[in-house]
Amino acid sequence: MPALAQLTTIVLDCADPGPLAEFYRAVTGWKITSSDDDSSYLGEDGVQLALVRVPDYRPPAWPGSDKQAHLDFHVEDVALAVKQLLELGATKPDFQPGEGQWTVLADPQGHLLCLSE
Repeated sequence: MPALAQLTTIVLDCADPGPLAEFYRAVTGWKITSSDDDSSYLGEDGVQLALVRVPDYRPPAWPGSDKQAHLDFHVEDVALAVKQLLELGATKPDFQPGEGQWTVLADPQGHLLCLSE
């Protein structure tokens, strides 16, 4: 069956797109292609990541039932990536499911991301 649509952008609501775009630029190496007070876009080829300002943004609780999505990243060395991301402003929640198969972090505005080798 042929595809009905092509995914172009993953959009994350946030409080302040600019600093969050810089965080994900450092994480992914992607270029920030567009940015203003209300939104920032990263990535030139394939799927983009967009960060969009939402008034009164509240991050999802973790663990909690209001978590709706998260980003998964493959890394060569989880311990090193965790150290570097913490230095960039990520946090590491106490609750870590998966029995060591991945590490859960939250970006500086509370969006969850998982790292695995």
